[in-house]
Amino acid sequence: MIERDTMKDDMMTINRLAKLAGISVRTLHYYDETDLLKPALIQDNGYRLYDEESLKTLQQILFFRELEFSLKQIKQIMSSESFDETEALFKHKELLKAKRDRLNGLISLVDKTLRGQQISLKEFDMTEIEKQRRQYAEEVKQRWGQTAAYKQSEARTKKYTKEDWSKIEQESSDIFKAFAACMREEKGSKNADELVRAWQAHISKYYYDCTDEILLGLSEMYIADERFKQNIDMHADGLAEFISNSIKDTLK
Repeated sequence: MIERDTMKDDMMTINRLAKLAGISVRTLHYYDETDLLKPALIQDNGYRLYDEESLKTLQQILFFRELEFSLKQIKQIMSSESFDETEALFKHKELLKAKRDRLNGLISLVDKTLRGQQISLKEFDMTEIEKQRRQYAEEVKQRWGQTAAYKQSEARTKKYTKEDWSKIEQESSDIFKAFAACMREEKGSKNADELVRAWQAHISKYYYDCTDEILLGLSEMYIADERFKQNIDMHADGLAEFISNSIKDTLK
C-alpha cells in the first residue's frame, strides 16, 4: 500500500509523489504545464494533489521514458482516444524483458572476465534491442499516433503541388547546409540558436504548428530514428546529432 499524505483523504502531494517516483518536483510541474500529467486537484493555496489515476498515468509515462520514448511521443500516444493502457503494459513488458536479458548477459560476462576467460564483445551489442524498440515505436505510432499535429500535417501536405514540394525541400536543404556550416562554430552559438528557430518556423509554415515541446521531441527523434539520422547526415557527418543538441541548447 502506497503511503500518502493526509492533506486530502487519498490524495498525494507533489513533493511526496516526486520522492516516490524518484523525479524532481520541477519535472512534475513541467508535466502539468504541458498537459502530460495534470494534478487531480489544485487547492486554493496552490498545492497540487494527485490521486490513484494520477499514479497510473505517471507509471505509464515512466515506462515509456524507460523505453526511450520522447515526451512528445508519450503525449501523442497517451492522449489518443484509442490508447489502451493494458495493451501498452504488455508491450512494455516485452521490451523490458529484452533489456533484462542483455543486462544478465553483461553480468555473466563480468564474471567470466574476472575468472580470466576469453574476452567477448558480443554481449554489448544493442542491435536486437534497438530493432525491437523501433518496431515498438512504429507499432505505437500506427495504433495511437493520430494526433492533432499529424492530422494538421496531413491536411496541409495533401494540397501541395510538385512545385510546392520542390520549394519546401530547397528551403529545408538550405537550413541544413547552414547548420552544417555552423558545426565549425562554438556549440550553442547565436547562429545555431537562430537556425533552430528558422527550422521551427519552417516546420510550422509547411507542416504543423511546431511548439517548443514538439521541437524537443523531434530533437530526440533525429538521433533515435535511423531514417531521420541518415537523411540529415547526408548534408554532413554528425549533423543530426549537432541539430539535436542545438535544439536542446536553445530551448533549455
